[in-house]
Amino acid sequence: MYQVIIMFGDNEPWWFFADWQQDIIEEKQFDCLEKAENYYRKKWQEFSLSYTYINTKPNYLAAFWRDEEKRWCEECNENLQQYRGLALLGNNYKPVTFNNKYEKLNISNHIEKVKCCKRIMV
Repeated sequence: MYQVIIMFGDNEPWWFFADWQQDIIEEKQFDCLEKAENYYRKKWQEFSLSYTYINTKPNYLAAFWRDEEKRWCEECNENLQQYRGLALLGNNYKPVTFNNKYEKLNISNHIEKVKCCKRIMV
């Protein structure tokens, strides 16, 4: 199972702080990595057209932001940048490894075809 998650909050999506799931504003489930990747790319394109800044990590984690999207923090006495986070995650909300997203099965000294929904989790 895979999830494409959209977040909005104080942190980029690669900071998995204890309460990070409170920033989730949308979540879509997929049975196959290929379908999740397609949806992730679609949302990435959509956000890239409407945000000034983008920071993308190689394992399907991206942050989008604008200078004007900030919130006042009473505790730290300053404006905090707000980020739109986009993440493709696997089981139990774990990041998917980009370079090893497909796994080959070696059975009886021959290699089976690549399976769509196999993954190596970080």
